[in-house]
Amino acid sequence: MNASTTGGKRIWLTGASSGIGAALADLLLQQGHRLAVSARNAAALQVLVARYPQQVLALPGDLTDAEQVRAIGQQIGQAWGALDTVILNAGTCEYVDARHFEAAMIERVMRTNLFATSHCIEAALPLLRQGDKSHLVGVASSVTFLPLPRAEAYGASKTAMRYLFEALRIDLAAEDIAVTLVSPGFVDTPLTRGNDFPMPMRWPVDKAAQYIVRRLPAQPYEIAFPTPFIAALKLLASLPTGLQLALGKRMARSSNQDSHV
Repeated sequence: MNASTTGGKRIWLTGASSGIGAALADLLLQQGHRLAVSARNAAALQVLVARYPQQVLALPGDLTDAEQVRAIGQQIGQAWGALDTVILNAGTCEYVDARHFEAAMIERVMRTNLFATSHCIEAALPLLRQGDKSHLVGVASSVTFLPLPRAEAYGASKTAMRYLFEALRIDLAAEDIAVTLVSPGFVDTPLTRGNDFPMPMRWPVDKAAQYIVRRLPAQPYEIAFPTPFIAALKLLASLPTGLQLALGKRMARSSNQDSHV
């Protein structure tokens, strides 16, 4: 059975159990697409199966484990034969305390945000090559536009992800596989609710998901939001390094004060 038979796309969505991923899953399923959904939380994925039994393929697993990801890809191939869209949304965030720098933290965040994404790309590309108007989508972050205090691990992982996808865009162009980066600002999710600093222009998760879903059909190079926040980050990134450092030091002091309130 192919996409044209059902009128919807065959989509693999990772990180589908909560936050932006869960909101994206609901919207895409409401539009009639078929979703293969992956996350560690198998119970949350089964909720989607119960609500959309004819549309959802639940494939839980640890995406940092290459063998598990390979098995997920094989299950998708056996069920559908191809993928039209892959949305790699799974990720994590930990904040660095430079006074007690922990290299293991960098490794943990890189493993989830970069290496797991790479495993998924490896599994997805053969299926995308058989798809219709194939589209590879990666959820990065607006942090890639400007270095921010305590974001060394998260920012490094998402910046590496940005380079990976932008280079893949060039290499996959000959195969007509479009590549889109999603760069959200602050979104109200279980992950960001643990932040101990101000989050300007924070969007509700449903608003963020709707913004992304409306733009996916055009297969743009990037989906970044909120627009004023992104513009401000890019403007600050154009400042001389000394001014960026002065601003960052003020932000770091403010963050340290907030964390002790």
